Amino acid sequence: MAFLVKKYGGTSVGSVERIRHVAQSIKQAKESGDDVVVVVSAMSGETNRLVAMAREVMPAVVDVRELDVLLSTGEQVTIALLSMALKELGVDARSYTGAQVRMLTDSSHSKARILDIDTDRIMGDINEGRVVVVAGFQGVDEDGNITTLGRGGSDTSAVALAAALKCDECQIFTDVDGVYTTDPRVESRARRLERITFEEMLEMASLGSKVLQIRAVEFAGKYNVPLRVLSSFKPGEGTLITYDDEENNMEQALVSGIAFNRDEAQITVTGVADQPGTAYAILGPISELNVEVDMIIQNIGEDDTTDFTFTVHRDEYQRVIDYLKANNEKLGAKSITGDDRMAKLSIVGVGMRSHAGIASRMFKSLADAGINMRLISTSEIKISVVIDEKYLELGVRALHEEFELAE
Repeated sequence: MAFLVKKYGGTSVGSVERIRHVAQSIKQAKESGDDVVVVVSAMSGETNRLVAMAREVMPAVVDVRELDVLLSTGEQVTIALLSMALKELGVDARSYTGAQVRMLTDSSHSKARILDIDTDRIMGDINEGRVVVVAGFQGVDEDGNITTLGRGGSDTSAVALAAALKCDECQIFTDVDGVYTTDPRVESRARRLERITFEEMLEMASLGSKVLQIRAVEFAGKYNVPLRVLSSFKPGEGTLITYDDEENNMEQALVSGIAFNRDEAQITVTGVADQPGTAYAILGPISELNVEVDMIIQNIGEDDTTDFTFTVHRDEYQRVIDYLKANNEKLGAKSITGDDRMAKLSIVGVGMRSHAGIASRMFKSLADAGINMRLISTSEIKISVVIDEKYLELGVRALHEEFELAE
């Protein structure tokens, strides 16, 4: 017997038939003796439909408070339908919106942060033998305003509930059956991982793996909530995301996975003065444009100048290039160049902490494949390189083979 939070995404509840399938799965868990709290997203496509209507009514600037009120209705539909489907199967269930649960957030509409959760109503129902169905993605602030948590908000809702309720596990049901060594669409021999650490999952999520949202993994790691990624459509054990222990560390793989991001752009500012404040003169205004800079490298020349190279998201490339060129009189750069057809390729693994030579193996493997590295970034458990996008899939397959990640 276990106390579980089960979260189902939009594709898992995308139709009445799929909602019935979810209800049947929850019934089986209940019959096996588990206590269950369910968190659901809006049905697939519903949030986009609501956003489109909002933009039709207010084409210029959509009122974020009213948008939150509108978007929260998507999950409200799902919780009601799932509770009805459970009752039809003879399972006592009760649905709650974020406000009814009292998932208290700050007042940052469309990107609210969870502050507290009142678990009394939920535990009252659990003690009465009911299944509790909670709307994900939403909460309420101190003034009673409906708020939403932003992208991946339902995952975050589920993890927060699991932490507050001190559940044994938070299970995230999606359209994949776990976390893989890399994207199976790029490398057909990618292997499903039985277990991965919070640190590794955080790195993989930040580097482009879209199985889980970063906020949910951060929350789970902070409150030590075991996470399990499972498929709604394919039975299996999925992938458990948790803290590593000493026993598992003894045999930890050198590299657990390969992540990548196709949406990179590289910008190089050459021949600027090699003096204090140069980096800020370039990156400070870019930050004020609300553009996130990723990898940075600086090369010092022999003529008291320096070359400065960094990456941004591809969508921001032209805006940054245009800004730098328009303000080059202040920078005094010899040239400002770039390439928006780049990709970031990364290896991730906690085993890298205790083994030397991982970087050299990665670099040799890419060299043998004829792939040139433009930028390199490292941390304790990851190494990332920027390469030409056209070589990305070749690079993924080469590294997958080098570190023996295949089935």
